[in-house]
Amino acid sequence: MTGAPDPEKGAHMSDAEIKVLFFDVGGVLLSNGWDTASRRAGAETFDLDWDEFQERHHLVSRDFEMGKLTLGEYLQRTVFYRDRPFSEATFIEFMKGRSVAKPESLALARGFAGTGRFVMATLNNESRELNDYRIEKFGLTSFFSMFLTSGYLGVTKPNERIYTIAVEVTGYRPQQCVFIDDRKINLECATLAGIHPIHFTTVDALATSLADLGVTL
Repeated sequence: MTGAPDPEKGAHMSDAEIKVLFFDVGGVLLSNGWDTASRRAGAETFDLDWDEFQERHHLVSRDFEMGKLTLGEYLQRTVFYRDRPFSEATFIEFMKGRSVAKPESLALARGFAGTGRFVMATLNNESRELNDYRIEKFGLTSFFSMFLTSGYLGVTKPNERIYTIAVEVTGYRPQQCVFIDDRKINLECATLAGIHPIHFTTVDALATSLADLGVTL
């Protein structure tokens, strides 16, 4: 994780000055990575028993998102616990193919990064392998300097601890941070950590909400 300012820096700035923008990834910048819709599509494409697949997924998904299971281990427990007429590599390519960009959201984030006034960070729940793939595939390193994901932090949203860790990594104060997410429960818990929450619905609404906090291009 790079790009963090001097920890002392935040202590000398106005508490009202926003310096850090945390973006959720799935549902804000990109499509969701491996959500219910994608899993159902996978079950239909590969002729999996949906109820069995879903049950197995729920039994291991938390460990998968917290980095306690690799992608291969996750698939062994959910798909390849029996012989299949397709390979693990084929299934992984399908999983990766479910990710698509939200161009307007990416353009807005890129614009804020271009000002040089903000620490740009992602804060999301995702397995390590899918998160790494999505960062590279969509060129997120060109305008985000920190990638704070559950697969590496070992804790998931909406646990308040993930927000505390995220703020500590930046070196700024919670009130100098904004978190943008499409799920209200994640925002509620970010608020408990002292972070400004913004519920993502549309890019125009996001730009307006940021402007209300003094965050403009």
